[in-house]
Amino acid sequence: MIAHAFPGVRIMTHTSPANADGPGLFHGAFTALVTPFTKDGSTIDLDRLEAQIEFQSQGGVSGIVLCGTTGESPTLTADEFRAVVERGVTAGKQHKLTVIVGTGSNCTAKAIEAHRLAHAAGADASLQVNPYYNKPSQEGLCRHFEAIADSCDLPIMLYNIPGRTGVALNAATIERLGKHAHIQAIKDATGGLELADETRRRTNLAILSGDDPMTLPLMSIGAVGVVSVISNIVPDRVAELCRAALRGDWNEARSIHDELLPLARGLLSLDTNPVPVKTAMRLLNRDNGTVRLPLCEGCDRVEQGVRQLITPLMKQRGPAGPAATRSMSGCVTG
Repeated sequence: MIAHAFPGVRIMTHTSPANADGPGLFHGAFTALVTPFTKDGSTIDLDRLEAQIEFQSQGGVSGIVLCGTTGESPTLTADEFRAVVERGVTAGKQHKLTVIVGTGSNCTAKAIEAHRLAHAAGADASLQVNPYYNKPSQEGLCRHFEAIADSCDLPIMLYNIPGRTGVALNAATIERLGKHAHIQAIKDATGGLELADETRRRTNLAILSGDDPMTLPLMSIGAVGVVSVISNIVPDRVAELCRAALRGDWNEARSIHDELLPLARGLLSLDTNPVPVKTAMRLLNRDNGTVRLPLCEGCDRVEQGVRQLITPLMKQRGPAGPAATRSMSGCVTG
């Protein structure tokens, strides 16, 4: 039983949040897609973006997140952002995926503009990160997100990631924001269980893990999915972990969690996301180009570390594994 792995945790029965835009809008595995660039990083490869989305669909994920942290959104020009959103939403809809667009900014007016663009493009929701660098108060955070939510009726997933932004949403702020009809979910990347548990008790927000290693612990207390980085590599396994947890099959969920934990913990310990993720994809013959400055390609140590992490995983799954594995076009190169 999963309760043995997390003593004192009460296993939750999963239900759709009361304010969800249709049942299960935010339920399951959502891949935080990398943005594919050409080899010199000068141009976005939109054809590869479509191929990535097809790969995710084959893996059985619930949806995708465009232009998030993993998608290197700070490095995209306004025209590139629009191109990724428009092409990505179209491709996602063709594959019947829920499409969420990262439209957050530390400038409220810019966040509203991007939020409206995503709405016009047909996205299902937007992901709104805490305003970074300018370090607003809790009242400022509330007014920022409420202004965005008031700007159109596109559902919003809050993104609480204090390790990157330098500011955190507290429980009272989340409770206040959860009363807005358009704010329907929160991506919790705080690294613990306490705030998510408080959020569950005080709001109807759909809670999703923002850290792959925390997916199972958070779902055990009522979260309904994950915005995953490692599902760029193994979408089928991340999707099945979420499905198992949502149906209450905790033994299966724990087995998949144990299988994926070395990758989930190890990959992003090697370098800043998405450097090791793009390295892994290249080694798996799914090259999505380089990262853009100020990020840079990892050193030999990073590549060796990535290789060590993905080789056992692919050997374990084997050439006769799930369809998503077979669509990776081979094993580790080199």
